[in-house]
Amino acid sequence: MSSNSADRRTQAQTSVIVTVTICFVVIALLLTGLMAHVVVTMTRSANKIDDARAGHAAQIALAAFASRLSATVTDNAVWDEAYEAVGSVAAEDWAYDNWGSTSKDYALYDGAILTGPTGTIVSAYRKGEPFEPRAYFGEAFNRQIQTAGKPGQSPLLSFFKTEDGVALVGSEAVQPYQTSASVSRFSVLTFYKLLTPEVIATLSSEHGLDGLRLQDGPPPGLAWPSAAPGSVVFNEVYPYVASAAAILVVFLGGVLFVGASEARRLHRLAETARFQANHDSLSGLLNRHGLLDFLERSEPSASSMLSLYLIDLDGFKAVNDAWGHAVGDALIRLFAKALPACHPEIVAAARLGGDEFAMVQVGPAPHGEIERAILALLVEPFKIDDRTIEVGASIGTAVRTDDIASLELLRRADMALYRAKENGKGQAVQYDLELDRERQHIAELEGKLRSAISTGLIEPAFQPLVSAATGEIIGVEALARWPSPAGNISPEIFIPLAEKSGLIDALGVHMLRTSVRHAKDWSGLALSVNVSPIQLCNPDFAAQVIAVLKEFDFDPSRLTLEITESVLMTSPDQARRSIDHLKCSGIKFALDDFGCGYASIGALRQFGFDRMKIDRSLVSGVENAVNGIEVLRATISLATALDIPVTAEGIENARQAAILRETGCD
Repeated sequence: MSSNSADRRTQAQTSVIVTVTICFVVIALLLTGLMAHVVVTMTRSANKIDDARAGHAAQIALAAFASRLSATVTDNAVWDEAYEAVGSVAAEDWAYDNWGSTSKDYALYDGAILTGPTGTIVSAYRKGEPFEPRAYFGEAFNRQIQTAGKPGQSPLLSFFKTEDGVALVGSEAVQPYQTSASVSRFSVLTFYKLLTPEVIATLSSEHGLDGLRLQDGPPPGLAWPSAAPGSVVFNEVYPYVASAAAILVVFLGGVLFVGASEARRLHRLAETARFQANHDSLSGLLNRHGLLDFLERSEPSASSMLSLYLIDLDGFKAVNDAWGHAVGDALIRLFAKALPACHPEIVAAARLGGDEFAMVQVGPAPHGEIERAILALLVEPFKIDDRTIEVGASIGTAVRTDDIASLELLRRADMALYRAKENGKGQAVQYDLELDRERQHIAELEGKLRSAISTGLIEPAFQPLVSAATGEIIGVEALARWPSPAGNISPEIFIPLAEKSGLIDALGVHMLRTSVRHAKDWSGLALSVNVSPIQLCNPDFAAQVIAVLKEFDFDPSRLTLEITESVLMTSPDQARRSIDHLKCSGIKFALDDFGCGYASIGALRQFGFDRMKIDRSLVSGVENAVNGIEVLRATISLATALDIPVTAEGIENARQAAILRETGCD
C-alpha cells in the first residue's frame, strides 16, 4: 500500500471519528437545551400557581377549624353560671350535665375536661364516657392547663397526637364576665376535637379542597392533591417534550443497551476471575489464597473459638500410581464434596493442593469430635468406576488466638500435620509449642551437623568383618560417629536429619573419602561403606564415588557399598543405573538389613548383589524365638541358592557365632 493511500485511509477514519463526535455533542446539547427549557417553564409556572393557592387554602382551613373550637371554648368558659358552679361542691355533676354528657354526640367537640385551680381533674369525659386525659394527651397537657389557668389568658389551642389520631385541644379559664383582680388561678375548661376523616371531609367541602387529608407533623397539617397547574404549562410545551423524548429515548436506549450489555459482561468476567482466584478448579473448594482471605475476615471471639484443620490423605499417591490421575481426581472431588458437611461447626473448606485439604471450625465442639467426623468420611471405601478405593487421613489442628496472623495459624496447623504423618497413618495431632521447640532444636542440630561435616568432626569407626571359617579379620565396615561434649550423637538421629535437610550427599562423600583415606594402607582388607538411598538416587553419585577412589588411588575391588531394601522399592530405575555403573568399575554391592523389609527374590536377582547382610533381629532371634534358628537357616539357604555370600551383623556372644557357622553363614 502506498503512502498516499495510507494517509487517505487515516484521514477518512479521523473524519468519521470527528463527525460522530460532533454529532454526539450536537445531539446532546440539543436534548439538554430542550429538556432544560421544558423543566424551567413547568417548574416556575406550577410553583407560582400551586404554592399560592395551597398556602392560602391551608391557612384558611386550619384557622376556621381552630376558630370554631376557640369560640366554643370561650362561650362555655366565660360564663357566670359556670364560674359559680365549678366552685361549688356540685361542680363534677354540673360539668357532666353541661359538658360531659354533651360530648357523646356533639358536633363541636369530642371531649370535655374540667380541671381545678390546682390542676386536679374535676370532670373528664370523652364521647360521654369518663377517661384519663393525662394518659390520653401526655405530659404536654399539664403544661397547657397551667398556662390556660392564669388570669387574662385567651383560649390556648394546641395539636396533640393521641391513640385515636390528631386532636385540636382548646383550653380557657372558667371565669365570670367581670373578672376579679384578686383571683390568681381559675379552673380550666378544655374541649378537644379529633381531626377524623369526617371532620377533614367537612373542611374539604367548606374550602373547596378536594382530597383533603391530615398530614402528620410536627406540627400536624393538612395536605391535598395538587390541582396540577403544571399540566397547563406542560400542554404548552408538549411538542418540544415529545420531540426531545423521542430523540432521547432512541439515542439513550441504544447507549444504555450497549453499556448494560458490556457492564454485565465485565461483571461476569470479574466474578469469574474473583472465584477462580479464591477457589480450586478441581474440587470447587477454596484454594490457599481463598482460605487465607477467609481467615483474615474471620475474627475469633470468647464464645466462638476458631480452629484450623489440615488433612492429608494417606495412600493417595498409591491410588494415582495404581489407577491413574483420572481416578485420583474423582477421589478428590468425592472427598471435597463430603468434607464441608461432616460437622455443623465447619464454616469453610479448602484444598491446598495435591491431597491436602483444610477446614475451619467455629464453635465449642471438641477437636476430637471434629477429627472423628473427618475420619468417618473415610471409613467406607469410595466406589469409582467399579473400583473400590480405600484411603485414610492424617490431621493437624491449630487454634486461633487474638495474637496470631492467618499465615502463622496455617504454619502451626502444618507443623501439627507433619507430626501426625510422622507418627503413622490415621493420626491426629494438635499444635503445641513443644513442636516449635523441637523444630528449633532440629534447626540448631542441622547447623551443627553442617559444621561437623565441613570441619571433619564426624569420623568413621571401623567394625571388623570376620571370616566364619578362620576367625580372621578380612574386612572392615565404616560406621559414622559424631562425638560431642555431651556424648556421641547417635547415627539414628543425625543420618535421618542429613537426609531431610539435604546434607546426606555431603555427609556420604565425606564418610567415603575419610574411610578410603584410612583404609588405603590396610593391605588385604576390604572396606564396606553404607550408602543412603537418597545418595544412590542422585544421578551424580557414581561419578562422585569414582572421583574419590581416583583421588586416593584406592582399588575399587576392595570397596563394597551397602544399601538397604527401601531403595529397591522407591526408586529402582535410578538405583539400577547407579549400581550398574559402579559395578562396571569393580565396586561390589551388599544388601543391608535383609530380613526386616520387603525385598523380593526377583529384586535380589535383578540387582545382582555381591553380598547379603542379615539383619541383627534375625541374629538375636536364634536365642529368643522358638523357631529363630529355622528362620535364620531358611534365609541363609535362600542366599546360598542365589549364590550370594552372607554376612551376619549384631553378633554379641560365642553361641550366636557358633549357630551362624552351623547354619552356613560365611
